[in-house]
Amino acid sequence: MTEDDVKELRAVAHPVRLRMLSLLTGTAMSAAEVARELDLTHANASYHLRILLESGTIVEAGEERIRGGVAKRYRYPHEAPGERRSGITTESRIAEVRALARELERRMTQRKPSAPNHFSDLDGWVPPEVWERVRELLMEASGLMHDHNQPPRTPGTVHVSATSWTFQMTKKARS
Repeated sequence: MTEDDVKELRAVAHPVRLRMLSLLTGTAMSAAEVARELDLTHANASYHLRILLESGTIVEAGEERIRGGVAKRYRYPHEAPGERRSGITTESRIAEVRALARELERRMTQRKPSAPNHFSDLDGWVPPEVWERVRELLMEASGLMHDHNQPPRTPGTVHVSATSWTFQMTKKARS
């Protein structure tokens, strides 16, 4: 694992930074905007954004003049999956999953119980062509959600949580 891989792992294996990535998928935002949305101090938001930027997880998306100063805007480049994160190991993914589990627990407290939802879990065996089709459908659904994600509280939108991870397992079960 390279030093860049370790930087990126540390960047995404943190609940606040995971929330930032979701937020920055919908729109480019400044540190002040991120701080307001996530109820953080400006300094804390700037710190976490700097870690994400230095790891290559987010990119600068322009600047804007605010009260005589210049505020940088950042976004998560979700359109280029797989171009980053080449040296990910099982151990680094486990750390990321642990951070994501904490984030999912937080999201569950905001779930609207009466709204339609879908939950699925499977550890099973399917034909290769079914596996490939399901993977394609999930990638398409993920792209659709990311491509249409809007800034927080945009009129005509609903606040949603969408997480999926599908992968082929080894033939031999590990204890």
